[in-house]
Amino acid sequence: MNINADEQKQEKTSEFIYLKDYVPTIQEDVRYYISDNFVGRPIVGYKKPVCLLTKAAANALFGVQSILYKKNFGLRVFDAYRPQMAVEDFFQWSQEPQDQKMKKAYYPRINKADLFDLHYIARHSGHTRGSTIDVTLVDLLTGEPLDMGTPFDFMDPLSHPACRTITLAQFNNRMLLQTTMMEFGFLPIETEWWHFTLKNEPYKSVYFNFLVE
Repeated sequence: MNINADEQKQEKTSEFIYLKDYVPTIQEDVRYYISDNFVGRPIVGYKKPVCLLTKAAANALFGVQSILYKKNFGLRVFDAYRPQMAVEDFFQWSQEPQDQKMKKAYYPRINKADLFDLHYIARHSGHTRGSTIDVTLVDLLTGEPLDMGTPFDFMDPLSHPACRTITLAQFNNRMLLQTTMMEFGFLPIETEWWHFTLKNEPYKSVYFNFLVE
């Protein structure tokens, strides 16, 4: 899939907002700004540890957060809008077979060369359209994230939302996150329990390439 000039935009539109401005209680842990990610270094395009989203996606997350707060849970976001330059950075990393320093932590049972074919990484990501988010749940009473059975970005069948080889408690935590997100219009995927895209996203075929700053 190639992105033509009409499908890629270099500048942020008025539809994008800072998530914290709209949902102040949400927690942000932007992994691609730091080295705690599957590449093992900051990713191209992340100039600040902030989450940008379309207004539509942020509005839906406000609803999710409001419902969860009544149950003493909250959201922690790992990634939101992702510029196309970051996706290209992932691809360039995938072409360096000698760089395996994060394999044990993030893809111990997967061959690095197969990460794209197995759809753990996409050459053109929904994140770049601005209405996809990577998220987990936090227990507000303890301040700790709920146990989901695997860490964020753990590329393995164990991270599939429907996996039943994890404990019942871990599976129930995943289902709490999934059902609440779906209640407000987010759709899950089969390979990552943390990944959701707004069903009625405003940009269905536009891939943005402005900096996260």
